[in-house]
Amino acid sequence: MRALVLDDAAVIRRCLRRALEPEGIEVVEAADAMEALAVFQSGPPIDLAFLDWRLPGMDGFELLNIIRSDSKFNHTRILMVSTETDEQYVHDALKAGADEYIMKPFSQDLIMEKVHKFLPQGHRDQA
Repeated sequence: MRALVLDDAAVIRRCLRRALEPEGIEVVEAADAMEALAVFQSGPPIDLAFLDWRLPGMDGFELLNIIRSDSKFNHTRILMVSTETDEQYVHDALKAGADEYIMKPFSQDLIMEKVHKFLPQGHRDQA
């Protein structure tokens, strides 16, 4: 399983990496949406994507819409990660195709609770 972590804050990327790698999930990091889009368009498929909403340039919500407009990424589970707590943001993200919405700050336990929903049964048994 392969995950993309998109956040302009290195500390958030490291935190998510530390949560995911012990589960046997390969983590690819991106600091901006254009870098993340390049990861999606080349290399092995992304199974899980953690997208920060607030980014310089193209934001995570715009990237979500691009990803969801391309059927070759239908298998990718997208988790929006944001400091935005307004219900409208949550509603908009889910309506646009996000599978989950995680508010910052978050705990490692919360991340793993969300991730375990998307792990194949065999993967969960191995982790």
